[in-house]
Amino acid sequence: MLFGQDRSRLRKYYLQAWKKKRDGKPLESLESLIATVIEQHPEYHALLQSEDALDRDYTPEAGQTNPFLHMGMHISLAEQISTDRPAGIRDIYHKIWTKLGDAHDTEHRMMECLGLALWEAQQQNRAPDEQAYLECLKKLQ
Repeated sequence: MLFGQDRSRLRKYYLQAWKKKRDGKPLESLESLIATVIEQHPEYHALLQSEDALDRDYTPEAGQTNPFLHMGMHISLAEQISTDRPAGIRDIYHKIWTKLGDAHDTEHRMMECLGLALWEAQQQNRAPDEQAYLECLKKLQ
């Protein structure tokens, strides 16, 4: 895990990567991935230029989407697809992308399965069930 449980450090890294991108400074590979995901989400741009984003809570009960969780799931999917872990996810991604015709929409659909796998793992205090995750994704093909 990039920064363990330190939410503030992780969020600061997002803000710093976005600032470097906007300033035209060279980016490390993870910063580049983060900046690419941020570029795809203009609704978060103003937020990511504010230190207020570091400590703010985003709760579903208040009807809010956590932008850092959302972007983190995009990053997780990108890493899973690039390494084909769990095995077969790259092929599933390409099949869904071919069906939908849009990479970003494909990731959003896949994030539903990823979120479910993570939630179930958290509820049961175990690692995510990769087979159940892949089965969920296969239903999207």
